[in-house]
Amino acid sequence: MKRENILRVRKGQCGDFAAVAHPPPSGLCFSLPTKSAAPCSACVKSCRRPKSTFEPFTALSQSLPKRQQGNDDMALTYGFIGLGHLGRHLAGSLVRAGFSVVVNDLDPDNAKELVAAGAKFAADPQSVAEVADAVITCLPSPKVSERVLTGERGILKGLKPGATWIEMSTLDEQEVLRLGKIAADAGVRMLEAPVTGGVHLAASGEITVIIGGDADLYDLHLPAFQAMGKQIFRAGPLGKAAVIKVITNMLAFIHLIATGEALMLAKKGGIDLTDAFNIIKASSGNSFVHETEGQVILNGSYNINFTMDLAVKDLGFALGFGREFGVPLDLASHALQTFIRARSTYGGDAWSSQVVKLLEDATGTDLRAPGFPAEL
Repeated sequence: MKRENILRVRKGQCGDFAAVAHPPPSGLCFSLPTKSAAPCSACVKSCRRPKSTFEPFTALSQSLPKRQQGNDDMALTYGFIGLGHLGRHLAGSLVRAGFSVVVNDLDPDNAKELVAAGAKFAADPQSVAEVADAVITCLPSPKVSERVLTGERGILKGLKPGATWIEMSTLDEQEVLRLGKIAADAGVRMLEAPVTGGVHLAASGEITVIIGGDADLYDLHLPAFQAMGKQIFRAGPLGKAAVIKVITNMLAFIHLIATGEALMLAKKGGIDLTDAFNIIKASSGNSFVHETEGQVILNGSYNINFTMDLAVKDLGFALGFGREFGVPLDLASHALQTFIRARSTYGGDAWSSQVVKLLEDATGTDLRAPGFPAEL
């Protein structure tokens, strides 16, 4: 990434280093406490200082020409299809940021809060695409993504030539490339933009977004990605975001099983589970999964808003990459079998964190502790 495309807030001014990908249309960059340029929304978002810090610069921002303020980016209309546990929060971030958003879901009730907040509802994917400059999809499987793209009332029936399809579902690399070619043959360009970090971070607009696709499309839609997420990465050309996203999920599922075993070992060893959670959190054995999913396991809700079906799908993708790239994946193979067993026991719609319940059932010992949330 070019040096001028990194927006930095200096340590000592904001309490930490912060950097976000940022190709400002005006060419301006902002670094506290300089007054030579106005802060953009990404700078304000990444800075931990009170928002009042930026008030002295507001007048300068308002005095800039309209294009320099980035208002042209808001002129793009985004369609958003798939308003499940994740998609509704991503679409909500776009609405809150001021983008024009048209939404669709098989269950219209999933769109009610978004419509109340300012989004418009369309009856089907084609109707969304007909009024959008770009259509975002966040769907549960490659089969559903293809149906929404190419169906009788699909996206490609409505998008104008040169428009963008942004796929935020987690897909296999070959599926991304295959669907990207279908879109390209219809005159539509594709970006992949899977996310990672958990539904709770999507709800707060702080999820990590991983982009695959052409650099000019990345630049064009970066303001929308910055509205939905905190850390934005371009992994390379189309297909590469799928690879790294599946890798991150593979790690998360392995960590999830390990967290359950660690907590069970602690309880059987006579250690208070709250103490065990906090000690592990402060140790070299800590993980993001322990810090987050460990809490809903200890609560007993297991509610991480991510299902067994999705976990099995993503681990299957990981094993596929292993075969394709010639990499033995012993831990991922074991994790997949464990999740398949959990799915057969508790159902495909059960929360993925419930994989730990296999161990609870096998030992006749629950992993409950007071004071942990039912949902993050």
